[in-house]
Amino acid sequence: MNIERTFVAIKPDAVQRGLMGKIITRFEEKGFKIIAMKMLEVTQEQAASHYAEHVGKPFYNGLVEFITSAPIVAMVVEGIDAVAEVRHILGATNPSNADVGSMRADFSPIMSCNCVHASDSVDSAKREMAIYFDVEKELCTNWKTMMEIVLDGLSK
Repeated sequence: MNIERTFVAIKPDAVQRGLMGKIITRFEEKGFKIIAMKMLEVTQEQAASHYAEHVGKPFYNGLVEFITSAPIVAMVVEGIDAVAEVRHILGATNPSNADVGSMRADFSPIMSCNCVHASDSVDSAKREMAIYFDVEKELCTNWKTMMEIVLDGLSK
């Protein structure tokens, strides 16, 4: 099994619409382990670091303005193939192209308000986690989810 960690952010639009619980529940029901989570107001510095690869693009200022407009819920999610699986659960970035049943198809009215961000690679996840968490101190890893307990039992 390929256990990975990924960064997830419940974006301002989802926080403002009261969708935090529904979004978190989807990850838990799928068997992912949330090993860090906090609500915060993203600073200009955090936003600039998060979106560094988009500097100079026409949509960059809008990204920064949006992510700093209201609180987010930042999470580190762990599980089997977490990077790809979490992105699959979210659906396509543009909700119009998202598969039925994905979070973005269910919760996002337009692309600029697509509710949730998730890292696109293991390297991006490490970089993004470090923007929002002290990964040496804030990750709660010394416990098992029911899914982990079941999988441990199957491997015996």
